[in-house]
Amino acid sequence: MTKRAAADSVNEEGASKPGHPFAPYVQAIGRGPTLSRELTEDEATTAMGMILDGQAEPIQLGAFLMVLRYRKETAIELAGFARAARERFVGRVAAHADLDWPSYADRHKQLPYFVLAALLLAQNGVRVMMHGIAGSGAATTPKVLTALGVPQSATLGEAVRRLDEANFAYVSLSNFCPGLDRLFALRPLFGLRSPANTFSREINPLNAPCQVQGIFHPTYMETHIETARLLGGRDAAVFKGGGGEVQRNPEKPCRVARLTGGVASEETWDALTPEQRYPWRDEPLDPARLLALWRGEWSAPEPEAAVIGTAAIALAVLKRAATPAAADALAAELWRSRSRNAPGR
Repeated sequence: MTKRAAADSVNEEGASKPGHPFAPYVQAIGRGPTLSRELTEDEATTAMGMILDGQAEPIQLGAFLMVLRYRKETAIELAGFARAARERFVGRVAAHADLDWPSYADRHKQLPYFVLAALLLAQNGVRVMMHGIAGSGAATTPKVLTALGVPQSATLGEAVRRLDEANFAYVSLSNFCPGLDRLFALRPLFGLRSPANTFSREINPLNAPCQVQGIFHPTYMETHIETARLLGGRDAAVFKGGGGEVQRNPEKPCRVARLTGGVASEETWDALTPEQRYPWRDEPLDPARLLALWRGEWSAPEPEAAVIGTAAIALAVLKRAATPAAADALAAELWRSRSRNAPGR
């Protein structure tokens, strides 16, 4: 659908005269409780495409994003937004990873132990594609990877080469979808997250058949699973993770929304350290601690359980374990037998 055709479709609701091409999309979602409506997937794709191409005025962009934030995006809209981003990837490649791993928290309030979980999987033959934003703070995902000595890729093509070499690749969003990356920079102006924080988790830049997602708001679990299904996903897991990242809290039962062979379900994973209470937010945000944990130079039951538990959910999605208990046991064995010298290599 062309931008004009899509705008004409929206304009059927009663716009009195032609205006800015993006105005009908703001109108569709913002006409109030009785007249506003959800966008179709084609409309969402066109609208987000205009945004990513810089064709929406700043005031329109703010109105559009905040109305969606207030009333919550639908899975159909998120699928359209993700398709628009995919159409604009710089240096798109056909090769795929085994597991897509989004990392889009703009800052971490606890150490990102999930990075070790991803590297543990890579060390055991899983091609893990991680992507995210630069973020701020002392222990962002890129800073942690640097501290661990894990190279980062400047392009999607380079990411494929890294997967061939080491089964793990990380690419910053700014390097392959700069239009979407710019939307993250708006958060200080809004004081809120925007739909960019939501649909970025769905873009799956290397077309991995399996996905894991950590979210901040549990009410989005079913929405993300349905979005993944609409985008052709077959196997995925979504759960509330530390800071909205793919990081399982081992101290509590973990509610996991699943997509298995395209069929949605939900399950609850047992707590791994139910009697423990680790001061997650009080620990030093020093990436060197993660390297020490990997090497066995520092040991703490709860952080190790966070690594193991996170890897276990991914192993279940990858169908390397049939039950949560079996996945937890397999992940624990992989952690015990890991090579401690060079994570990510």
